[in-house]
Amino acid sequence: MSILELKIPPLMLVILFALAMYAISLLAPAVTLHISVRDIVAVTVALFGALIVLSGVVAFRSHHTTVNPLVPGDSSTIVQDGIYRLSRNPMYLGFLLILIAWGVWLSNMITVLLLPCFVIYMNTYQIKPEERALQAKFGKEFEQYMATVRRWL
Repeated sequence: MSILELKIPPLMLVILFALAMYAISLLAPAVTLHISVRDIVAVTVALFGALIVLSGVVAFRSHHTTVNPLVPGDSSTIVQDGIYRLSRNPMYLGFLLILIAWGVWLSNMITVLLLPCFVIYMNTYQIKPEERALQAKFGKEFEQYMATVRRWL
C-alpha cells in the first residue's frame, strides 16, 4: 500500500492536472496549434464528460451508496446498472474527457502528455485500491462485475 492510495480526491486531481496543463501552455506557447473548431470540440467533449460524471453520481445516489472515493469500503452496494453497465469508473472517465476537452481548448501539444499520467495515477492510486476494498467487501459479486465490465470503457 502506497501513501498516495486514496489520498487525493479525484476532483482535486482533475483541478491539479488542469492547472498543470495550463501552466505548460503558458510556458511552451511555441507548440500551440491553431484548431479551427477548437471551441466546438472542447465544449462538446467537456459537456459529454460532465454528463458521464453526473450519470455516475445519480446512479450512486439512487442506490443510496457513497460517492466518496476516499472510503470505498463504505459502499453499501455494487452499482451495475445505468452508466455502470458500460464502465466501472464512469466518473473518472468523465473527468478524463473533461481534461481532454481542456487540452483541446488549450491547443498545446505538450499538455496531451499529461493525460496518460492522469490515467496511470488514477489506475494505480485510486481505482486499484477501490477494487481491492470492493472485492474484500463484496467478494464474488464484485469479481463477476469486474469480469463483465471494463475499468474505463
